[in-house]
Amino acid sequence: MLTSAGGSGNELRYRLTDRWTEDVRERTMSQVLEVLRRRIDDPQRGIPDSVVTRQGKDRVLVQIPGEQIDRERARNLLKSTGFLEFKIVIDSDATREALMARHPEGVGPDEMVVLKTDPDTGAELGAFLVPKVADITGDYLEDARVQFDRQQRPIVEFRFNSAGGEIFGKLTEENKNKLLSIILDENVYSAPVIRGRITTRGMIEGQFTAAEAADLAIILRAGSLSVPVVIEEERTVGPGLGQDSIERGALACAVGIVLVLAFTVFYYRLAGVYAAIGLISNLVMLIGLMSLFEATLTLPGIAGLVLTVGMAVDANVIIFERIREELRAGKSVRASIATGFNKATWTVLDANITTLITAVILFEYGTGPIKGFAVTLSVGIVTSVFAALVVTRLLFQIHPGTKNVSTLSI
Repeated sequence: MLTSAGGSGNELRYRLTDRWTEDVRERTMSQVLEVLRRRIDDPQRGIPDSVVTRQGKDRVLVQIPGEQIDRERARNLLKSTGFLEFKIVIDSDATREALMARHPEGVGPDEMVVLKTDPDTGAELGAFLVPKVADITGDYLEDARVQFDRQQRPIVEFRFNSAGGEIFGKLTEENKNKLLSIILDENVYSAPVIRGRITTRGMIEGQFTAAEAADLAIILRAGSLSVPVVIEEERTVGPGLGQDSIERGALACAVGIVLVLAFTVFYYRLAGVYAAIGLISNLVMLIGLMSLFEATLTLPGIAGLVLTVGMAVDANVIIFERIREELRAGKSVRASIATGFNKATWTVLDANITTLITAVILFEYGTGPIKGFAVTLSVGIVTSVFAALVVTRLLFQIHPGTKNVSTLSI
């Protein structure tokens, strides 16, 4: 509600319309969700397989797998507004009291006092008198990375875009030999002296560890939150429930694989046995590759595993049906096998390449469990094509191979 007094003592009241209020809420929630997702899914220091979803009108649910991050770091990563400001220092002193003693009349209406504090003890390390309005903000940031100075202390290097570099260059050019305060969420991280013109690159120094510097870089890269985030509830799910879900998922996977193998052997006989061997080799290669890259097999990953088995069978079905067609046309067994594989190869590759493209898109734009599903699916597509076109064909070369047989169990 906005209130303004007229000259005659009348009062005018202004109110946002319900539609406008709802539109502001929707835009704010979309921005909060996007920023939190970028922080959680950060490729360098993010938390794999985490989920950020909206609940109701103004709540966000964040699910983080256990033992991947301590609670305090998770809270700081989510709660920090991440609003970065750069302000020229008007005056400074060791403490707020000492600074205010030099300004007995108080600070101006367009000025404010910000503090640099010890992150562990909260003790004041410096007080700075700065303008209320920032000279430049973190909205112009393009990137932020953790680096180390000459004393091997962690720092955060940042880079502005071209528009920000132009503003920052003009600001530093006009304020040489003055202090420039670097403020994050109204807390001063550092206040270096401007020695010369700086354009697109700078650094933030502070009393933080390498992990804290990495988290700060994540927050700066992800962008600032338009509204503060308050953690209303924090709940821990014990490993018993998760283990039960994993066991059920593994059981479903095993049952699905056994049923697929049984049907394949029943319908295609000896060729079905070859397909079953190819499927088993496919699973061995898939799990081996995931272990090699130290990937985590989650429930969506198990779903991708089952889907991979189905796709591998599909490739064998295409090949076997093509061989049957050649046998019906009166060709010999050896010629039918060779022609069946040759004609089915491009069909199998075409079907699997299109699915692989979809998996890559899921990995690129998906979040949390979607990425785990996409990884398993992508690796499974490659191994299933190899198993169908190489392993199964190798088994046919063993038997019947070069033998002159009149029939084929298929």
